[in-house]
Amino acid sequence: MNEQVIHYLLNILPATTSFVQQLEKEAKQNHVPIMEPLSMDFMLHILQLKKPKRILEIGAAIGYSALRMAEVAPDCEIITIEKNEQRYQEAVMNIEKQGKSSTIDVILGDAIDKLNELQNDSFFDVIFIDAAKGQYQKFFEQSVPLLARDGLIITDNVLFRGYVAQPELAPARFKNMVKKIHHYNEWLMHHPNFTTTIVPIGDGVAISLKKH
Repeated sequence: MNEQVIHYLLNILPATTSFVQQLEKEAKQNHVPIMEPLSMDFMLHILQLKKPKRILEIGAAIGYSALRMAEVAPDCEIITIEKNEQRYQEAVMNIEKQGKSSTIDVILGDAIDKLNELQNDSFFDVIFIDAAKGQYQKFFEQSVPLLARDGLIITDNVLFRGYVAQPELAPARFKNMVKKIHHYNEWLMHHPNFTTTIVPIGDGVAISLKKH
């Protein structure tokens, strides 16, 4: 979308709580990557339609997305994984501040390892991937056994600043990651067990629905 359309949509988004606004401000100041407002709004609507009982998030950061998801699914159990210990501590603190510790469980560790440990857990209705972009395919593959029969997987940043569509414009430091995301998108769109659509909103959101 062009900048005028983005600006228009941002201006008509419903107001968020003061706590959410504070988290967004802190994330911006500390260069913590969180989901963009339009992408978040879109995902929250998906969750309201899906009405999940259990959500797994890969990439907690400071707990922003988990708390936003809990807003629209207050009775849902959310498990979120974070590798960075400082961000893990911040996520736990933010979740405690909002009184959501009973419904949101933050796990410290590498998602690759933790996904293996969750294999004997109950199924998840929604799995949200928003962590190391170069590991997306691994995250997805290890998430599949944890997904409920009619579950869906949501992946953020699949267009990564538009560079995935125009890799020649990507700065050198991003080229390898952009290449991996491009490969992930191609792999995802042709996955035999999922139907996927990529929505060009925010930084690009992929919605993958498990086939019966």
